[in-house]
Amino acid sequence: MTRPGLSLLRGMRRALGTLAARIYLTACVLLLGWALVVSSEGSMAIVIPLLATMPASLVLFVLPEHSGMLLLSMVLGALVNALVIGWCARVLRRGSSPDPAS
Repeated sequence: MTRPGLSLLRGMRRALGTLAARIYLTACVLLLGWALVVSSEGSMAIVIPLLATMPASLVLFVLPEHSGMLLLSMVLGALVNALVIGWCARVLRRGSSPDPAS
């Protein structure tokens, strides 16, 4: 019998290992890189990666005001969304047959 923490980590690794989740994370990294290169004082370019990581990046509104918190909320939002995308991709690929690993 495995511990609950190990099965949770294994499930997260499987979800992030799907092609759909990896493509989403790559797109988020590219958007964030583009926004950091293009942005200047008063630029709205940083809004694009923030919108790409919605709704999980809404945690920004409860974090203290600091420029690093914006980046933290986008990274957290991208990871949460990638987990959901990966989980959905695994469930849809599995169809009606049960997962032998769970």
